[in-house]
Amino acid sequence: MATDNVYVLFFLLAFLCIQLIKPNVCDGALTSGCIPAERSALLEFKRGLKDPTNRLSSWVGEDCCKWEGVTCSNHTGHVVKLDLHNPHPLSYVGGEAYNNWTLGGELRPSLLGLKHLKYLDLSMNNFGGISIPEFMGSFHNLQYLILSSAGLGGLLPHQLGNLSNLQYLDLNNDIFVAPVHEFRIGDALWISHLSSLKHLNLKNVKFQNGTHWLEALNMLPSIVEIYLSDCAIQSVPLSLPHVNFTSLSVLDLSDNLIDSTIPSWLSNISGLEYLDISWNSLQGNIPPAFGNLASLKSLHLDNNHLQGGIPTSFKNLCRLQNLILSGINISKDLLELDEIFSGCIKMSLESLDLSETNIRGQLPEWLFQLRKLKVLNLGLNLISGPIPVSIGQLASLQELSLPQNQLNETIPESVWWLSQLVVLDLGYNNLKGVMSEAHFGNLTELKYLSLSSNSLTLKVKSNWLPPFRLESLRMDSCKLGPEFPAWLQSQINISEIVMPNASIIDAMPDWFWSLISTAAYVSVSGNQISGHVPNLFHLNNLYQLDLSSNYFEGPLPYFPSRMYFLDFSNNSFSGTISLDIIMNMPDLIYLSLSKNNLSGEIPFSVCQLQALWVLDLSKNMLSGEIPN
Repeated sequence: MATDNVYVLFFLLAFLCIQLIKPNVCDGALTSGCIPAERSALLEFKRGLKDPTNRLSSWVGEDCCKWEGVTCSNHTGHVVKLDLHNPHPLSYVGGEAYNNWTLGGELRPSLLGLKHLKYLDLSMNNFGGISIPEFMGSFHNLQYLILSSAGLGGLLPHQLGNLSNLQYLDLNNDIFVAPVHEFRIGDALWISHLSSLKHLNLKNVKFQNGTHWLEALNMLPSIVEIYLSDCAIQSVPLSLPHVNFTSLSVLDLSDNLIDSTIPSWLSNISGLEYLDISWNSLQGNIPPAFGNLASLKSLHLDNNHLQGGIPTSFKNLCRLQNLILSGINISKDLLELDEIFSGCIKMSLESLDLSETNIRGQLPEWLFQLRKLKVLNLGLNLISGPIPVSIGQLASLQELSLPQNQLNETIPESVWWLSQLVVLDLGYNNLKGVMSEAHFGNLTELKYLSLSSNSLTLKVKSNWLPPFRLESLRMDSCKLGPEFPAWLQSQINISEIVMPNASIIDAMPDWFWSLISTAAYVSVSGNQISGHVPNLFHLNNLYQLDLSSNYFEGPLPYFPSRMYFLDFSNNSFSGTISLDIIMNMPDLIYLSLSKNNLSGEIPFSVCQLQALWVLDLSKNMLSGEIPN
């Protein structure tokens, strides 16, 4: 009979748990969906925050599980996630980052009342340079800690090493530039205690001497991704007694101060997929053992002092997609690289950057066998001869950059059939020929076009409507005139127009001043363009404007306040230089109004341009005294 009563009681309790709306009763949690002690902890934490736009206005009422950024367990009701990251881009004033969603203030230890917290994200806020509190090391269940670009600073507390369940640690601090927001790390051996860590991002955290960072990281059994870019790392051990990075797939040591040869232990990380050691001062040769990194997908060695060419063992990197070697000294004829790029690497490579590497010779046929290639950058080299018709075989190409070489003859028709092109940069070569609207018909994805400093002519009908919407146009010294290019009117999202010395002999159309409302840099110097320039103070993006050596006339207009480069020289502007015009441009670095018909006195406001480097008011009709 007693046994029967036990069964009845068991089924009765089970029935009640199923019927009740709040399942938390079955787990001992309150039916409100929020543990009262945790609600109190959150409210106390909020009282320490600065929330100028009341972003946390939802933090009222009994059920804290419904508050903005708060997530509770469906089973226990405990708060397991607090995500207060700022979802909007920040703007900067003197190294400080703000927007309407930025939280600040203090980080109160009441947060420790959330004993079941697994996820904490306070990124993209501005806490005014305060240090990470030591109590952050007491969240023993924490798996994700994201404090990147939160406006924190100071020495990282070693108590973070107590977070033995932590899998993801992001202290990336590259948004802020003020010293108060600089993270520093002393002895990093505490990192070795993060036995569950898989992802570590310490970008822009400044490492002090004797940090022992490599020894600490080499003791992490589960680490998969390490980001240590811009950490002021000066030296790296060239060898390790034992390489323990059995799970490591991503290693970023870029933008540091490492001035040794490439450490040999890097070649022993067999599972490495992404390696970036660019922008250091590495010397010597690229290790042939890198060819044994069979899992490698991206290799960035650019902007170092490396030399000696590319090891032939690279031909065996059958999974390599991105090979970035710009700025190192290869000093080879392109034909000599045939053995490397005829191996299985040619089946996977999607991005090849050999710019500024002292390579020479003509574009070889092996290059056009890289059928998966999306990005090809061979700029700033000594490549000569014509662009081969075979380049049309690179049907997946999205970026073709061959500027500042010695290429000659015409642009082959096959280039214009590369329908995936977003970037086409053939500037500063010896190319010649005439282009018509037919050449551009397939370039529907084109955003960046640079054909500067070639002997090229563009002849199109006055009603031509391009198939593309450019963001950047650079065609200086190309012949675009004599009429002002009417097709430009369709390029409504352009941020850069550079077409000086373009043989334009025409009046500036009124629509041009509306067109450049999105532009940051505009230059039409060295033409014969006439007309008046309207007030431009509404062009909030514009910071560089060059209308020099044209036939513009009338009074000087008002300019946008962001302007730092202004050249109106060698025109026919008249009237006075208004004090208000100058005062509206406090960041001016370069100002040239020479060779015009300006009169009156030099306004004293010129002397208040504290950023000014160059001032040229010569060959006008100015009078009066020169201000001190």
